Amino acid sequence: MPFIHVELVEGRSDEAKAEIAKEIIESVHKHAGAPKEHIHVVFQDMKRNDYYNEQ
Repeated sequence: MPFIHVELVEGRSDEAKAEIAKEIIESVHKHAGAPKEHIHVVFQDMKRNDYYNEQ
């Protein structure tokens, strides 16, 4: 029963997260052979001021 944790900077819609989750589930199913109904995607939204990336 795979659990995939995805951390994103806040701001994505529920619809966008659902589309991301569908693609992740499809990929894990295809490459790991896990049944789709046993794959779980967990989103964690980060506040923009809690994230830093030096560019």
